[in-house]
Amino acid sequence: MKNEIFKFKVSSNGLDLKRQSTKILQVNIGKLCNLACHHCHVESGPKRTENMNEVTALRVIELIKNSSQITTIDITGGAPELNPHFRSVVENSRKSGKEVIVRCNITVLYEKNQENTAHFFRDQNVKVVASLPCYSRENVEKQRGRGVFDKSVEGLKLLNNLGYGKVGSNLVLDLVYNPVGAFLPPNQTQLELDYKRELKELFNIEFNNLYTITNMPIKRFLDDLKRENKLEDYYSLLINNFNPSAVENLMCKSLVSISYDGKIYDCDFNQMLEMPITNFHNDIWQIESLDKLFINDQINTSLHCFACTAGSGSSCSGSIN
Repeated sequence: MKNEIFKFKVSSNGLDLKRQSTKILQVNIGKLCNLACHHCHVESGPKRTENMNEVTALRVIELIKNSSQITTIDITGGAPELNPHFRSVVENSRKSGKEVIVRCNITVLYEKNQENTAHFFRDQNVKVVASLPCYSRENVEKQRGRGVFDKSVEGLKLLNNLGYGKVGSNLVLDLVYNPVGAFLPPNQTQLELDYKRELKELFNIEFNNLYTITNMPIKRFLDDLKRENKLEDYYSLLINNFNPSAVENLMCKSLVSISYDGKIYDCDFNQMLEMPITNFHNDIWQIESLDKLFINDQINTSLHCFACTAGSGSSCSGSIN
């Protein structure tokens, strides 16, 4: 019954949630990460062993080459840089003429064997989307652990020195804000101004855009909500702030998500809940191309989808309304 609430909310506002042409392929290349953040919907960490193998990576690369309507490859994890096939996926995506986004926690740049990763980003003209929950040490370390803030600052400076986020440069550096608790993000436009002012004044750091992303009641954040007896209140907050105008721009309409083992999902959130795409072509071994494959299919939804439509809306590219 709970799975039907979101569908009812959408339909009662005269809307539907059907797929359009797939433009973005998001690849979750593994759950291995050097951090274990409190809000992580992937529940990734240093002890996770789920990581895309070479056979699956080669099949993903083949699929990318065969899908002409795909314009963007969005690579995430875990810390995707820790996967041994990460660079091959990036290089082959760029050779295929795709824009490549890497979701980077910044601190990974200081892990063993990652010494030249920032330079690799620059050489491949990768768009870096970097996690930075706040511009204050206290809030960052509350969510991500002790010592993370200083490493994040140094990593952002390193990227700036390579040209990322600088005026006139084509090297894009975007930051991501997640709330540190069970509340909705503030206005993205205003918060971006605050971030730019504080990071420039305090650390001489520059960046392009700030994305505000609502915390998903999934995995680690869900466990926190349950422990604190806040889960029902958080669901009520999301449902009561449902914004019908956000539905039109939901990322799942033009994005598919591939897991480390090659299964296909509507989005990374559904992937973590093991809710595969409704189309019977639900893994990469059954298809040759993503072009026109899922158009007009219904999107698999549940209660967590209210996080993407609450307030100003939320997606992998921040607020959507």
